[in-house]
Amino acid sequence: MIEITFLGTVSGIPSLKRNHPAIVLEHSTDEREVLLFDCGEGTQKQFMRSGISFMKIKKIFITHWHADHFAGIIPLIQTMNLEKRKNELKVFGPEAEKFISNIVDLGYFGLRFPLEAINVPFGGDEPTKIDETDEYEIHSIPAFHTVPTVAYLFKEKDRWSIDTKRMKTLGLRRGKWLKELKKKGKITYKGKKIKIEDIADIKPGLKVVYSGDTKPCKNIVKLSKGVDLLIHDATFLEEDEGKAHADVRQAAKIAKKARVKQLILTHLSRRYATKEDIDEIASAAKKIFPNTKVAYDFMKVKLKN
Repeated sequence: MIEITFLGTVSGIPSLKRNHPAIVLEHSTDEREVLLFDCGEGTQKQFMRSGISFMKIKKIFITHWHADHFAGIIPLIQTMNLEKRKNELKVFGPEAEKFISNIVDLGYFGLRFPLEAINVPFGGDEPTKIDETDEYEIHSIPAFHTVPTVAYLFKEKDRWSIDTKRMKTLGLRRGKWLKELKKKGKITYKGKKIKIEDIADIKPGLKVVYSGDTKPCKNIVKLSKGVDLLIHDATFLEEDEGKAHADVRQAAKIAKKARVKQLILTHLSRRYATKEDIDEIASAAKKIFPNTKVAYDFMKVKLKN
């Protein structure tokens, strides 16, 4: 299961109701893992309000180094340090080594925990796998903004779903041997040769894309093909040629082209402050892509398959 919490949904300048960009993705299988995508000013306080512990963050993925997307890392790391964090923290992003090195040098404090910066490629038009565990992969692709910028894909790995009826037909019962079967694909159990496909079906993994800041571009369509959820920059209701952002209708068109299952619009300009503004944004997007929602701070979305 994936649970997503929007800690910040505004662009540029924060408002009383909307914080700078930050999205928590919690992935649960055998263990719960907390990932953070972007970390704008005030993110650690948003964590406190959300009830999610920022001490449990394993990895941070920065789309680009504009302050509204990363300035929250500075106090977050210092607070983790004061709270005596011991576990490693990884920070991914374009030119991450340079920026994280500068951040660590700010102020007189020595880190108590390992902090690894991992550079993410920001040129070209092909996705790159930048991280992998037994449960998921993270891919990135360059986006179209005024500074080096990427979008991210969280891709849960396909898993075998055990069919208990087929197990009973073969006279089998659940046990620790199933873990070995899932890992190896075939085993001999109580004298029987068993293949995983004899008692299980493939369950496709969930996929989520986060665009960060970007003008409409083919790379986002490519990365988002058929995903369960696309979280896309929708800074303006109308196109603004002078800004390297997508407007609401452009984001909806990308969702339609990529044939995603659901679209959530975020990174809204502070000019859209009323319920009427948000209703207009939602209405404009839904005319192009019906399964659209407009994000707000502390909005939660659960994905299951």
